[in-house]
This record gives sequence, C-alpha cells and structure tokens, in this order.
Amino acid sequence: MKRAFISVINDLATDQRVGRVAKLLSEQGFEVICLGRRLKNSPDLKNKPFKHRRYRMLFSRGPLFYACFNLRLVITLLFVKKPVVMISNDLDTLPANFLASRIRGVPLIYDSHELFTQVPELIHRKTVQSVWKLIERILVPKLRHAVTVNYSIATIYRRLYGTRFKVVRNVPEKLEYTPRKIDPAAKQMIIYQGSLNVGRGLELMIDAMHYIQNVRFVVVGTGDIEDDLKQRVVQSKLSDRVEFMGRMLPEDLLALTLKADLGISLEEDLGLNYRYSLPNKLFDYIQSRVPVLCSALPEMRRIVDSYGVGISSKERDPEKLAGRIRYMLKERSGGAWMEALHRAAQELCWENESIIYLELLNDCGVLP
Repeated sequence: MKRAFISVINDLATDQRVGRVAKLLSEQGFEVICLGRRLKNSPDLKNKPFKHRRYRMLFSRGPLFYACFNLRLVITLLFVKKPVVMISNDLDTLPANFLASRIRGVPLIYDSHELFTQVPELIHRKTVQSVWKLIERILVPKLRHAVTVNYSIATIYRRLYGTRFKVVRNVPEKLEYTPRKIDPAAKQMIIYQGSLNVGRGLELMIDAMHYIQNVRFVVVGTGDIEDDLKQRVVQSKLSDRVEFMGRMLPEDLLALTLKADLGISLEEDLGLNYRYSLPNKLFDYIQSRVPVLCSALPEMRRIVDSYGVGISSKERDPEKLAGRIRYMLKERSGGAWMEALHRAAQELCWENESIIYLELLNDCGVLP
C-alpha cells in the first residue's frame, strides 16, 4: 500500500483541513500517517481516517520548541518506511519535510494555511519574524508542489518567490441539511468559532452585547487572550449573555453551529495575513445554513457578498455593530438568506474543492 505522511504542528484533534486531506488520501488507497504534537489536554483521536504519531515536547513555545519539533519530525521522516508523498502544513513544519524529501527523493506538497510570516503574533517581533522570513525565502522558491487557501495568498507567494500555488479553499464536506424549527420565544444564538487571539474582533463583539437583549453569544475555541476575554465579560456583567465553550471536537461543534442564528467573523486588518484571510468558520457557517456577519476584508467580503449569505461590514463601533446584528437576527427569523445559503452550500463544499487537491497529487505522480 502507498504510504503518505502529513505533518502539522498542532495535536490533530480539531484540524479539519488535515482531516479532510487524510480522508481523501485514504479513499485513494493510501496508508496515511499524520504527525503532530501531544498537549496535556489533547483528546484521544477516535474514528479518524488515519494513523498518527504525536510527539510530546519538552518545550511548548519559542525557538527551542520549533527546533526540537522539526528535529523529531525529520528523524521520523528519514528513518521510517519510505512514503510516496509528504505533505507539510504551514511553514513551521517545512524545514524537516523539505530536508527529508530531498534526501529520500520523495515528492513534497506544501500546504500553506495562511501568510505565516504576517500573523499578528510576529508583526511586532521583528527578530523572530525575520528568521521565519529567511526560512520562507530559502525554501519556498524551491517548491514544485504547493497549495494555499485563497487566491490573494497564492498571488502574494507568486509575486514574492515565483512559486505557483494551487488554491484549495478550507471548506467542509457537504451537509445533508434538515431545517430546524425556530422557536420565536427562545433566545437567539450568535456563534464564533476559532482561535481566541488578538485581532479576531472578539472584544468588539463582547462590547456590542451591551446593546443586544435576549440573545446568547457563544464562543468556541481557545487561545492566547481567552483569560482576558473572560475577565472582560465578568467586568462588563455579561456572564448571562456570553458563554465560553472551550475547544470542541468537529462533530460536537457542527451540532452546536446548526443551532445558531448568526455566525461572526470580525477579524481586524492587522497585517496581510488577516487582511487576506478566508477563515474556515465562514464556510462552516454557510454549510450549516447560518447567515454570516463578517469584516469587509477582501476575501471574506467576496464570498459573503457574491453569494448573498449575509453582510460584510467595516463597522467597529459596538453600538452601531449591535444595530446591524439586531437587524440580521430579525431578518433571520423571517427566513432571510436561506435560499442563498442553500445555493452557496452546494458549491462551497469539499466534494468540489477536493478535485483540485487530486490534481495536485496527480502532478506529483503518486496517483494511478
């Protein structure tokens, strides 16, 4: 059986893109082994379409963490049974994969989920950013097979390094949707899903909840500013309106999203990575037939406006934003956006997008 290795620096539990790619490879007859890390609170991996190996790391962050992770990774990739393809997810796994692929003569696919060197966590850390830029500048021009999540990022990489990136958007599998009965007496629910990091518009959304009555704001995910957000909610006396659900497995998250009345993606324009982001939560909302309120950043606005599945907005004033939310919730109760959501869900699904990934595998010469 053909063997494929997929590397990512997270714990594999909630990375839906990696899971979908692994499933796609399994369906093509590959034995798939995913390589990641194990955290203290990492859940067991059940019912996954892949084998896995998760490294326990002595360091949890910083240069020593990345160096040690890539060392563990390259040792695995060099000394296990030879695969027919390696897939490196994001820049922080690329050094080990690039070295191993060159030594063993194995095709390498680089899957860049974002503009790694432009994330807000690096923008103000110039020394650290310069190291990652150097790694990117050395390795990316040498790549033959690369993919990313939207056309803006693909264009930037092409201009910087001359490397062609195919585009495979981070969309979910098609959902057999059954309309739910909406109880007009029940509290409506707004959902946010994703990392709780700087620049996600979560502080703005919490402040907007002062002006919205009889509505729950449910936050799913973890991240660097989680404790600050919880403290903000307590200090604002909004604990009865804002709920933190922590990290959820994909199947549990889907069940919750299906109950939502509005999904938000209010990223700020903090550098190129956020400016050209196209978050997977946007497509998760659409597939669950949940109208979207997003920032008017280019890639998100293009999807939301062209498909008519919600509203893109530049508004950053909490009270005015609350007015838009109240309008959307009122329209939602009358069935607005549903036809557009149905149409978009049929197009923006993994069954369509995965065809491009198969083309990439064919370019590597690993498909029959």
